[in-house]
Amino acid sequence: MPKFAANLNWLFTDLPMLERFDAASSAGFKAVEYMFPYDYDINHLAKKLEDLNLSQVLHNMPPGDWAAGDRGLGCLPDRVDEFRKSVGIAINAAKALNCPTVNCLSGIAPAGIDLALLEQTFVENLRYAASEFAKNDIHLVIEAINTRDMPGFYLTTSAQAFDIIEKVGSDNLTLQYDIYHMQVMEGDLANTLSENLHRIGHLQLADNPGRHEPGSGEINYPFLFRHIDKIGYKGWIGCEYKPAGDTLAGLGWMKI
Repeated sequence: MPKFAANLNWLFTDLPMLERFDAASSAGFKAVEYMFPYDYDINHLAKKLEDLNLSQVLHNMPPGDWAAGDRGLGCLPDRVDEFRKSVGIAINAAKALNCPTVNCLSGIAPAGIDLALLEQTFVENLRYAASEFAKNDIHLVIEAINTRDMPGFYLTTSAQAFDIIEKVGSDNLTLQYDIYHMQVMEGDLANTLSENLHRIGHLQLADNPGRHEPGSGEINYPFLFRHIDKIGYKGWIGCEYKPAGDTLAGLGWMKI
């Protein structure tokens, strides 16, 4: 059975953020992930992880102004300086939290900008970020997100992501493969995982439709978990789903 990390932006959301760490630990999770640590006292987060013997396995780079609609800076030609500053911010947070992997969000593709320029910007930004993260023994991933949940997001399929990764040409860049997003966009989950395992650095899950827990929708998770074990994936799978009911009561899927 794979290893599961609680995504604290999606699970135990009836609790304040810092209490979600305790709830995840009490539920049996040994690792957590969440979108952004930057609005919290990093020392408090690190102490919480240490006290509960939890590993933080992922967070994202600063996304820009999330409240204003930003969903990352990676492909934005007019914000390269801001992106480069965000690399240092993300590195400092990851080092403080002993977080081995950081996700770079590509951002929303601006209207009227040539797609070739967006790709060039993203590739050059990733080349810089992957190098800086490597100097600090932190791995960089990128994530494709479905166009239904996040219209306009630049990076939307695994094929596009693998093409970007190849163009960047860094050993320190792989894909964060979100099973839910890729089921919506392309399906063929097992084959994609098998054929590209060497280019996948992190997994996340939810079922479809509804983005609820495994077993609530169309994805055959018992088969997929066996397949993930069979092909030799040793990393964590982030539980980035919206519980259909109470988080704790809905964790029975972890025993399938």
